[in-house]
Amino acid sequence: MSQLKQYALLMRIDKPIGTLLLLWPTLWALWIAAEGPPSALIAFVFITGVFVMRSAGCVINDITDRDFDPHVERTRTRPLAAGTVTVKEAVGLAIGLGLTALLLVSALNPLTIALSVAGGALATTYPLMKRITYLPQAYLGVAFGWGIPMAFAAVQNTVPLAAWYLLAVNILWAIAYDTMYAMADREDDLKIGVKSSAILFGQADRAMVGLFQLTTLGLMGGLGLYLDFGIRFAAALALAFLFCAYQQHLIRTRGRTDCLRAFLNNNWVGGVLFAGFVLEYL
Repeated sequence: MSQLKQYALLMRIDKPIGTLLLLWPTLWALWIAAEGPPSALIAFVFITGVFVMRSAGCVINDITDRDFDPHVERTRTRPLAAGTVTVKEAVGLAIGLGLTALLLVSALNPLTIALSVAGGALATTYPLMKRITYLPQAYLGVAFGWGIPMAFAAVQNTVPLAAWYLLAVNILWAIAYDTMYAMADREDDLKIGVKSSAILFGQADRAMVGLFQLTTLGLMGGLGLYLDFGIRFAAALALAFLFCAYQQHLIRTRGRTDCLRAFLNNNWVGGVLFAGFVLEYL
């Protein structure tokens, strides 16, 4: 039982924020594609798949970062870094989660299955990006938003321009929230040579986060106009703006704890926007 707990910790079951930030864009896309609630089968596959793929991504990330994590304050107690799970066990867990995801998506159409292969590649390669680019957050936005084209493919058997537009919006949002996350790790990342947008932006980090937040909300408003949404979605956008303003307040001192609080608060941004979609399609 104790080892099962370590596997659960490796999958970050105790920290659901990553699952939620992956879930909200997927739900946005499902509701838009279906113009309301999707079928029960599609909803089950995507919601379950979000949990499975986020868990797999966490395991793959920790395998890749096992030599870095012991040197970072926030990650040194993770199972692989602490030695409570072996690399062999972690690889086996990642394979099992990947096969589970494949089994889930096999219930959908061939286009969605094909897109899922690309999604698996994104999840597998994302951990390498912090060694290559100062904007791994943009790649994260693609990986976390890949459920968007998959959702349209599952519902409509095509991926229209609106899906790619929404994916672009999600990339901008991910850069905003993951920069806050990176701000908490900036000093550790500089010591070990890992790249991030927080390092790239430097003292302009707050301004850049604000720019990406405003652009995200502006483009989301444009999507609402295109879809002929009304006051309910406008209210959701207004609430999302207030949450973004609160996040700016939190990161003003660039303190580690407050930056992490701001990052976590993005769950509410994704959630209220989804509520706006749901209300408009009632």
